[in-house]
Amino acid sequence: MVLLSREFIAVPDDRKGQIVFKWPDVRIRKYTRAIVDADQMALFVNTGQVIGTLGPGRHQIDAQELPFLGTFIDIATGGNAYRAELYFVGTREYPGFTFGGRIDDVQDPQTGLIVTLRVFGDYSLQVQDPAALITNLVGTVDVTDNEKVAGWVSDQLLKVMRTEVTTQIVRNSWPILGLSAYTPDLEKAVLQAANGQLVTYGVALVRMGNFDINLSESDEAQLKGLAKDTAYTRLAGGFNRYAAGEMAIGAGEGMAKGGGGDSGAFIAAGMGLGGQLASGAAGQGPGGQAGPLPPPAPGFAGGGPGFASPGPAGTSPAGAATVSCPSCHAVQPAGAKFCSSCGAPLVASTVRCPNCGADSPSGARFCPQCGQPLAPQPSTCPSCGAEVAPSQRFCASCGAPVTAGPTPGAGAAGPAPGTGAAQPGTGAEGAEEPSS
Repeated sequence: MVLLSREFIAVPDDRKGQIVFKWPDVRIRKYTRAIVDADQMALFVNTGQVIGTLGPGRHQIDAQELPFLGTFIDIATGGNAYRAELYFVGTREYPGFTFGGRIDDVQDPQTGLIVTLRVFGDYSLQVQDPAALITNLVGTVDVTDNEKVAGWVSDQLLKVMRTEVTTQIVRNSWPILGLSAYTPDLEKAVLQAANGQLVTYGVALVRMGNFDINLSESDEAQLKGLAKDTAYTRLAGGFNRYAAGEMAIGAGEGMAKGGGGDSGAFIAAGMGLGGQLASGAAGQGPGGQAGPLPPPAPGFAGGGPGFASPGPAGTSPAGAATVSCPSCHAVQPAGAKFCSSCGAPLVASTVRCPNCGADSPSGARFCPQCGQPLAPQPSTCPSCGAEVAPSQRFCASCGAPVTAGPTPGAGAAGPAPGTGAAQPGTGAEGAEEPSS
């Protein structure tokens, strides 16, 4: 009896990293000491049902101390052993498990393209309910193998992500290229949904790390190329201008390589097509048809409008009022003073008519209300014919007076030099009329 009291049941040192350790013998001798570590729980199982548990500490295997063992005496041993399965389940956090794989095909809200999303990362696992783990997972997964437990959990995690990530992207219209900006939101949503799936099995995800949702190389290149084309279209003021520029660059590179495309006919054809595209750049396509304009917001992460279809004329997709640039026709928010694409003023300047006071567009030469000239008309010098402004009294070229009136120093002394007679209205009264 003393010899039996010195026997111990515990998790071997080289197995302490296992989430679940099963004692190899189903016959547990009386008076054996079971040692349960502080981060463990021991469970006695018979025919798939948990019949009793042991918390951290040292316990003597005896029906007097553990009454639930009284009905599980192994008769074949003469009553010296109990027949039951004994599991040691770790309750601490187990980090370092990885997951990864394909989520689903998703339509990018910004471009409408169908892309394939992939996800990678790691997580830590913790057993919340050891009894539920043993009851519901034993027989489905080898719970004594950490990798198999983690593999099963990863499969459940990917299953949740296929639904949750796709739902979040579609519901919030998140751009695929800027998805990393929403990683915290996605991680929180996935954790909550995954733990709802795993609670039946007594395990939970404590935290996730290196959470990354990405694209295949071909899908990423396609989206980035589309974003580049959109940005260049905005900078050029329209797709036709951008296309003409790309054509010119391509032709120049071909000529620089000394290819056969630098003949006169090729150059003429290229210039002709480029001219047609350029002629439609300011909103007019070849043949006078309206050319495409840069697409309005919302846009890609980091700025720049995307490919969402515009709303009614004069409004943005969200219904906000907009104005069109008179120079490049780019859509701008109402109230903007300068175009964000070409820098041209969005509010046309006006001039006031000096005659009737009506406002006229800048650059107009005559008032649309009264027909009078909007800018003072220049006159010419009566002596040398040079152009002088209406406010000038003397010619800047010859110094002669350009307005009617007495010349300084003349007065009653007689007519001005070179006139040969008194000028009417000069005030030289009594001057003799020239003889006939």
